[in-house]
Amino acid sequence: MYICYTNLKDSPLSVEVGRFINQLLETSPEVLREYLIHLQEHMVTVITPSTPGARNIHVIIEFLLIIFTDVPNDFIHHDKLFDLLARVGALIREVSTLVHDLEEKSRNEESTYETSCATLDLLVEKIEFLKEDLEHVYLKAPEPCQWCFPMNDGHLFMHLLLIHLQNLLDSNAYSIALIKEEIGLLKEALEFIGSFLVNVEQGLYKDLWARVLDVAYEAKDVIDSIIVRDKGLLHLIFSLPITIKEIRLIKEDVSQLPEKIPKNRSLTIVNSPKQPVESKSLITSKIIVGFEEETNWLINQLTSGPKDLDVISITGMPGSGKTTLAYKVYNDKSVCSHFDLRAWCTVDQDYDEKNLLVKLFNQVTGSYLKFSEDIDVADELRRKLHGSRYLIVLDDVWDIDTWDDLTRPFPNVKKGSRIILTTRQMEVAFHGRGTTDPLNLRLLRPEESWEILEKRAFGKESCPDELLDVGKEIFQNCKGLPLVVDLIAGVIAGLEKSKAMWFEVRNNLNSFIFGSEVDVMKVIELSCNHLPHHMKPCFLYLAKYPKDTKISRDLLKVYWRAEGLVEQTEMKSLEEVMENYLDNLISSSLVIAFNEIGDSPSCQLHDLVHGFCLIKARREKLFVWINSSVSSSSSDLMPCIVNIDYHKEHFELNNFVLFSSKMERHSDKHLYSLWITGDKMEDRLFDACHLRDLRLLRVLVLDPSFMMVKDSLPNEIGMLNHLRFLSIGTKVKSMPSSFSNLWNLETLLVNNERSTLLLLPSFWDLVKL
Repeated sequence: MYICYTNLKDSPLSVEVGRFINQLLETSPEVLREYLIHLQEHMVTVITPSTPGARNIHVIIEFLLIIFTDVPNDFIHHDKLFDLLARVGALIREVSTLVHDLEEKSRNEESTYETSCATLDLLVEKIEFLKEDLEHVYLKAPEPCQWCFPMNDGHLFMHLLLIHLQNLLDSNAYSIALIKEEIGLLKEALEFIGSFLVNVEQGLYKDLWARVLDVAYEAKDVIDSIIVRDKGLLHLIFSLPITIKEIRLIKEDVSQLPEKIPKNRSLTIVNSPKQPVESKSLITSKIIVGFEEETNWLINQLTSGPKDLDVISITGMPGSGKTTLAYKVYNDKSVCSHFDLRAWCTVDQDYDEKNLLVKLFNQVTGSYLKFSEDIDVADELRRKLHGSRYLIVLDDVWDIDTWDDLTRPFPNVKKGSRIILTTRQMEVAFHGRGTTDPLNLRLLRPEESWEILEKRAFGKESCPDELLDVGKEIFQNCKGLPLVVDLIAGVIAGLEKSKAMWFEVRNNLNSFIFGSEVDVMKVIELSCNHLPHHMKPCFLYLAKYPKDTKISRDLLKVYWRAEGLVEQTEMKSLEEVMENYLDNLISSSLVIAFNEIGDSPSCQLHDLVHGFCLIKARREKLFVWINSSVSSSSSDLMPCIVNIDYHKEHFELNNFVLFSSKMERHSDKHLYSLWITGDKMEDRLFDACHLRDLRLLRVLVLDPSFMMVKDSLPNEIGMLNHLRFLSIGTKVKSMPSSFSNLWNLETLLVNNERSTLLLLPSFWDLVKL
């Protein structure tokens, strides 16, 4: 082919000859690419990874495949294309010979290993020369482009990126060996930058942080593109070195920052929310119903019991009515008359200790005093409270240190004084409790929800009979969360009292809750913002399950680990880290725990929290549900985790990820996790299914209801060496030998409909399984 092209390129060519040569240029790379893929799969099947030289040959094949995936492309000089193909073709012949030699060596130990080793060294040298010529001779340097970070939560992205880079370094995959040094450099630089910027005030270096995120996003895309062979040649030769240079420049800038920080500026953690929820106020106009048993119990605890100071904690999930209940008993007539002094203080996250103590002092004394800097307000408050029976409410305390700081002035005198503490954090409640156990608020009963709706909508009148049915459907959809019930009651109170309007509320309930900046979203967002960055992806992941789904804690931890959402620390094992995450999420009242006798421990999100997590996870490109071709092709920036509910009448074959053999869409190749359930796929479509281009997959779930894996697909799965979790249905009698390539596999679930399945001895070499 090369000789024909050389002879004809300077001759007057007919249109037909020119078209023929162009066809050769277009088809020969694809033929060579398929041959290399076959050669790679053949190596995995017949040559063990421990064979000397095998790994280096795999890395060379990986590099050659990156070239052929991009040839011919517009960034390759067209007049140099045949010369490039000739050089690469010669390299392929040498690689093929080496593979044959290694195969012979595995059969016959008398084969000459020294000769193969010398040949391999020479081949590696030729590859290095080719890399230089690719940059200076064959490829066109790309135009500079400005990357822009497309998500909202930069710290969440950086946390997941660092875990991803570490996972790549640990994966031992051939595709990583090609750029392992560069990945290590990027990870080290980003860790340095992140460790500094997390300890400085966000607003002070906002532009620098934005620059870091843009370059970090570029680095992730470049590395992933090389691994999945998506314009990998261009990224390998040009983009990756440029990105490393940019990261190093930022690292140098950051290393100089400590000298520029004003000495009188205190350092604060970036993790605080940008716009905290507006402080709660005691709104007397709010209709307070429900929790009658809890109210009576609280009043009894306040007005009777031990003479020593006691703390009564109220805990619960966001919007569960902690503040409302505390306010109800605080203003109860019997409580008011029982105590000499009362004061209420809303703490929130961004509190000033002295200001809060001044507020408490003024409430206790009924004054409006201001204190100079040299006066100890805590001491003044302690003196005022001493000798009196007092009731103090500390509403919305977030952490133990805050509790300890604010309770210093409260004297423990035998007068029967009480402190009411409301918190979302169970650990704060148990830390602050006295002799009384914390009260964990339940959800509203149906009759309590209805009472709120009816009173808000009709006042002292009763609901008309024609609205009873739709009204009850509305309150049932509120799921018993007081804040939602109150919110929806406010919506319908301002509407026309007609069935049509109330049906509209019922049909669009989620949009009334999430469609605007309402209190309920702010409350949940504040709780989410308060979580450490390393726990946020685990929390958001819970929304991947349908609403009202109880999730096994054990299975959830398997998925967290497989999806790359957690990282081991020096002090704790991965199992201990994940248990700690779950306990903290439950303690934060964001996750509901179930520990029924006889059942394995499970957990669940309240519907409202589930909706919030779903919105945020989509916004941060964490995961998405797809149930039609329209939704699957609507965004080029595909999330990391994709769940597909396959219904054949809703999918066009050329838009379905498994049926796109060339994987032309950038987003398809960059998937980390793919779950497919739904209709049974037709047998005639099996030949169109391909997985080999999804080279970053860590989790693959092909539900038996969708397909029973057969034919060549298991071999393609065997080449996905980043896989950690694999769940398939199949009727094959044995797994292919290529499965020995899945070094990172931790969990394998196979539904073989009770038929015999043979596992080859090489399976036992998968040490992580």
